[in-house]
Amino acid sequence: MRRRLGCSDLREVPEARRALRELLRHWGRPGSSEIAELLTSELVTNALVHTDRDAVLTATVSPRGLRVEVRDFVGRRPRLCAPVADEGTHGRGLVLVDSLADAWGVQAHGVGKAVWFELNGGAA
Repeated sequence: MRRRLGCSDLREVPEARRALRELLRHWGRPGSSEIAELLTSELVTNALVHTDRDAVLTATVSPRGLRVEVRDFVGRRPRLCAPVADEGTHGRGLVLVDSLADAWGVQAHGVGKAVWFELNGGAA
């Protein structure tokens, strides 16, 4: 699955979740697709809110599991930091990704970066 996400258009978040849900309809152990949707929402939201540019969402299912990547066109790298209690819901996206994904990271590109996560979905 590959989708272009419009600049700062947060309506893209539920659309990305819906598309991923369709892709993962019969994938992984119970609860895997819900975790994938949550983590995808976090990465898509971060890209649209913190870059003020378009982004590209790619999700790939293979025998090894699921890889989701959100590429944006701003070089500033996201930082994993402990959320501050009085900042409401801000600052928790990467903490969720770090705690729920089997692997995740940031890959620099010529212009911008890709933030990705992987879930094995119960694969051995």
